[in-house]
Amino acid sequence: MSETCIDVRNLSKSFNGRKVVNNLSFSVERGRVFGLLGHNGAGKSTTIEMILGLKAPDEGTATVFGKEVAKHKKESFEKIGVQLQASYYQPSIRVGEACRERAALYRNPRDYKELLELFELSDFIKSPVNKLSGGEKQKLSVALALIGNPEIIFLDELTTGLDVAARREVWRTLRQLKESGLTIFLTTHYMEEAEKLCDEIMIIKKGSEVTRGTVTQVVAASPYDNLEEAYLWYMGEEVEL
Repeated sequence: MSETCIDVRNLSKSFNGRKVVNNLSFSVERGRVFGLLGHNGAGKSTTIEMILGLKAPDEGTATVFGKEVAKHKKESFEKIGVQLQASYYQPSIRVGEACRERAALYRNPRDYKELLELFELSDFIKSPVNKLSGGEKQKLSVALALIGNPEIIFLDELTTGLDVAARREVWRTLRQLKESGLTIFLTTHYMEEAEKLCDEIMIIKKGSEVTRGTVTQVVAASPYDNLEEAYLWYMGEEVEL
């Protein structure tokens, strides 16, 4: 029987009178890759922040492994890996130093050298983080999120700003993690990314659910035969013929 990792019920959040997340409900099963899709400002990051207990919802609940993260921070910290949109590093810190600092936070961390090898970053262990390329920095942010040996990882707009080659390199690594059984929750506005990685997707617009299901189901319920055109249709935007 499948186990529910994330359970979100009627989640809502407003800022300055504007509803950013509006009554969202969904669940994610262990070992699955769930994609939350939508334009910039659709409420994707705020949804992640509420699940992680970084922002308090106005209404509704969000649990990870049956518990609200904000009320069980220490226990949740060991089970959850997080890569948020903005990753900040100390000036001139080297890759190996960043990994050792992160590993020191956990009781049973993974061997960070093995992770650097997995992400093809071993050659940069003595390099300053600020000298890495965009793709290398993004891969490092995922490696750091995995050092605690989490059961689930949250990736927020992981490949935004990367060129096509770097994006595909990150996808290849994520597919390896998926095959290892890791549960992945990601936000993206790249449809090809969702098609390549996700078992299930939810499209949101202005904080509200538009549709949800497998990529095949979501496309089949539209007049189109690919996710990119279906997405534009769901968003009420004109599809170029």
